[in-house]
Amino acid sequence: MNPDKDMHYNSKRGFALAVLTAALLGAGQVSVAATAGDKAVLIRDAMVFDGTGRAPYAASVLVEDGRIAAIGAELAAPKGARVVNAGGQALLPGLFDLHTHWTPNATPSELPQVANLYMAAGVTTVSDFHEPPEAYAPRRAWLASIAAPDVKFAARMSTPLGHGADWGDENTTRWVNSPEAARAGVRAVAAYKPDFIKAFTDGWRYSNAADNSSMDEETLTALVDEAHKNGLKVFTHTVMVKRGKAAARAGVDVIAHSVQDGAVDDELIALMREHGTVYAPSLAVYLPERVDGSGRNNGKPDVLAQREQNFANALHNVKTLHDAGIPVVVGTDAGMTGTPHGTSTLRELELLVQAGLTPSEALLAGTSASAKALGVNDRGSIEVGKRADLLLVSGRPWERIGDVRNTQQVYVAGRQVQGKGALLPVGNKALALPAQPVQSLVDDFERSDGRTALDTLRVDEADGGNDRTAQVTEIVARETGGNALATQAKLSSKDTAFAAAILPLSRGSVAPVDARAYRGIRLELRGSAPELRLEVRALGNRRFIAPLQAGAQWQTVEIPFTALQGQPPYRAKAPVAVWKGDDLQQLVVSGSGEPGSKLWFEIDNVSFY
Repeated sequence: MNPDKDMHYNSKRGFALAVLTAALLGAGQVSVAATAGDKAVLIRDAMVFDGTGRAPYAASVLVEDGRIAAIGAELAAPKGARVVNAGGQALLPGLFDLHTHWTPNATPSELPQVANLYMAAGVTTVSDFHEPPEAYAPRRAWLASIAAPDVKFAARMSTPLGHGADWGDENTTRWVNSPEAARAGVRAVAAYKPDFIKAFTDGWRYSNAADNSSMDEETLTALVDEAHKNGLKVFTHTVMVKRGKAAARAGVDVIAHSVQDGAVDDELIALMREHGTVYAPSLAVYLPERVDGSGRNNGKPDVLAQREQNFANALHNVKTLHDAGIPVVVGTDAGMTGTPHGTSTLRELELLVQAGLTPSEALLAGTSASAKALGVNDRGSIEVGKRADLLLVSGRPWERIGDVRNTQQVYVAGRQVQGKGALLPVGNKALALPAQPVQSLVDDFERSDGRTALDTLRVDEADGGNDRTAQVTEIVARETGGNALATQAKLSSKDTAFAAAILPLSRGSVAPVDARAYRGIRLELRGSAPELRLEVRALGNRRFIAPLQAGAQWQTVEIPFTALQGQPPYRAKAPVAVWKGDDLQQLVVSGSGEPGSKLWFEIDNVSFY
């Protein structure tokens, strides 16, 4: 595998995105941009908390064409404008969450449903740390077709076996361990137009598990320098005081986790102030009672005790950094266990107050301070000319932070998306994009750019963790002509060790495909592995498996769809999957065997028949 080549963006990829957009148009869904907001809305008689630091004041706010057109005590409604009588309710800038994971393992996991949760909580700008670069374009197209917060995508970079790189391949999280590798990695991911970079620099596992590897300061410094040259901010996973200092010296823009192995000191404060490093503590994900989702009384006592100490450090450090003038912003790590989308953002505001910030300071952290940290200057405050991301709530959240939960109406770019009178596109109720027919040939491995015959990017997959299967997958020449895909692996010491090659059926495995015109899957195969299998993955973490037999000589294998056995969803309690055929996302060939052993397999001419 050549990650630089695999991640190289070229014009051929635009074809798949064009097909996706055409499909949305055909389904009547891509009309949102043209009707993205009410032409004119006058929110009359509100108490405005404008996010500038000014005390709340009584005023009306006029929105035209998605922007704040006027603010004043006596505003006249333009002809045709909709008038909203706030009746003295609080009007705030839309909230930010700078640290979330829109992961398929959360509930809900479907993009529109996650978007709905954030809008319901008044969160109008969200940063997603989870997606591989291949998924940016199709997910952006999907988001543009519905009512949704503005979602910013992070390109993920870590060290080999570092946090965030211990479960995916380099097409998901780029692995770097030298300044040269860091610069090359930034240039590779920058081609996908991410909104910023997330660098997993700290491998400390909170004294509750074996540490991952950490990024050295020279590598991080080069990464930040190259990112800034490409106009990209850098957020880091940093959770120790000493590595917080390294992150600040390297010039990172935002520390996106709590420093919690001890108290922050004057040196760290001075470095963060000198280099302009902002702090996004993501307190919500560290609540001790969310350990394994089991609660305080049912968790392991030693784990709970350590987490409680870490959390106490986290609360203390938020207050210390804030009092020292270090900007504190809002991020939650939502999508992780026990940290639900939307409501966790509101919980984060409450936890900032618990840490010692005033309610007004917490609101500023979640609005204008977060906008500045993310580098979006057109929102985060209620000022003329700004984008009309607005939150109307009952109460006085600058006095009682819990009042922020009393959502009455939410506006994204002037369009009402939550509350009485909100009308959302039909796509906001969808659980998936419309399925598209798929051509018979999935891959003959004749392309040299790491992409399939479907113009999707092949992906490696192996068991994760510090003890991880070592795998190499590459294109090799066949003796009879043409190419094949070869996978070689040394399995880890785990009983569950495996190595797999994934063939996505759509770009980034975002949209499903419809294979009901076919009867099964055909491939050519040879190899040496105690266990080989074909897996078909479908929407909703649904999986279907059939065993494969391989020897030293090439053979053609046909697997009827009827031979695929449904499996329970990954990491979920649910019935085994039932075959539909119109919701397929990936074909996977995997091998396993005795822990510590070696295996190899080769595949060619994978197709539906």
